[in-house]
Amino acid sequence: MDGQQPAGRSGSGHQSVPHTADLRVEAWAPTAEGCIGELVRAVVDGFADLRGARIVGERGCTVLGVSDADLLVGVLEEVIYRMDADGELPVALAIGRIEGLNGARTVAVRFRMADTATAALVGAVPKAVSLHDLDLRGGPDGWTCRVTVDV
Repeated sequence: MDGQQPAGRSGSGHQSVPHTADLRVEAWAPTAEGCIGELVRAVVDGFADLRGARIVGERGCTVLGVSDADLLVGVLEEVIYRMDADGELPVALAIGRIEGLNGARTVAVRFRMADTATAALVGAVPKAVSLHDLDLRGGPDGWTCRVTVDV
């Protein structure tokens, strides 16, 4: 991915990318925050159908990192943690503006969560975010990102 949106695409979106053993997804959006949100949706869509899942509430967190890519990993790790620890998956999310603070980056995230037990699993459940070939970058047409999630 070269910082450009996939050919023929505009606005925001995401897609799965063929990968031998893990879940690989790409996303694009006008902003870095939007791209991270699309990537979270892509990961969740890759293994769960939440249309009939029971909503259990909202959760918030602030993710810290050195770079925007660190924030992307942190948000995805929060999703995996919530699934493992609380049995919840995000059906929607709101990502605040990425802020810089003394050389660090932060972003506030608000999740609307569903009970994982009431979701239909359609793929292998993620275990961890791979740092190999992770990418988040801006270009003249907006932001693109991609990640591989170990399953």
